Formats: sequence, structure tokens, C-alpha cells
Amino acid sequence: MHIRTATKGDLPAILEIYNDVLLTSTAIYDDQPSSLEERLDWFEGRVQQGFPVLVAEQDGTVLGFASYGPWRARWGYRFTVEHSVHVHVDHRGAGIGKALLSALIPIARAAGLHVMVGGIDAENLNSIRFHERFGFVQVGHAKEVGRKFDRWLDLVTMQLFLDHPANLPVGS
Repeated sequence: MHIRTATKGDLPAILEIYNDVLLTSTAIYDDQPSSLEERLDWFEGRVQQGFPVLVAEQDGTVLGFASYGPWRARWGYRFTVEHSVHVHVDHRGAGIGKALLSALIPIARAAGLHVMVGGIDAENLNSIRFHERFGFVQVGHAKEVGRKFDRWLDLVTMQLFLDHPANLPVGS
């Protein structure tokens, strides 16, 4: 497996992964599957804004993808980004998410960003633990702010300081 920059040719696989996550979990608070045109708009928006879109690939198959984009649109938030990492259902638990986030964080650091934020469904304890292993800390818990599958959902906000000495790789 290797991590590389995504291309437009990866969008059908990214769409498949995204829609599966959307339809089967509370990792994405939406109820309508995305279209290839919407994923293309998302991809082109990321590229135009200088944000990365990465894929994990093995033998020509996209196993997962990761990206980050603006956390909030206002100028004062320009050093903070929100990330997402999604792995194909058949390849979860194999270290692909770890490889993707391990590649994404240094890109954010090299871009001079200060904070990376993740919004995680409060019941997704595996994702919360996953982020904690990278040094993310919980900074918020918003109760019943989302609704999906006929129930209210709590959203946990986690953040990682990208430029604090304690969060930098050894030797930085």
C-alpha cells in the first residue's frame, strides 16, 4: 500500500467509499448520497484552495482517502483546518486510516497551519481513540446537534496543535 495525491481518476472510488460511509454510519451527518459531479466539485474546490486530497492505494485499488479543508470561512480561521479520513468497508482495521492521517498531518504542518480539527460522532469511540493516538484532544461535546437514523446525535470536537513542540515529530 502507498499513499499518494488523488487524481480525478480516483473520484469514482472516493465516491463509493464516501457514499458507503454516509449510508451506513453516523460518521457523515447527511442522508443523501453524493453524486460524481458533487465529488468532482469537492475535489476541484480542494485543489483550487491548495488543500490536499490523498488516497491509499494498493494494486491499483483505492482503499481510502483523506483531506482537509477550511474549518470556518472567515479570514481569522485561516490557520485552522478540518480533516476527514475514510476507509473502504473491506479494508478497515488494517492501518489504512493511520497511514492516511500520518501523511496528512505533515502536509498541514508544512503549510504553516496551527490547528487541525476533527468532528466525530460521540458514539464512535474507535474514531475518538484513533485520534487520541495522534495527539488529538477533545475540546468540545455538542449534544444532539445532528439527526440521522431517526435519532439525535452528539458531536465531539477534537483538535491537534500542529506547531506545538509536544506534538511535533522527534527531531523537528
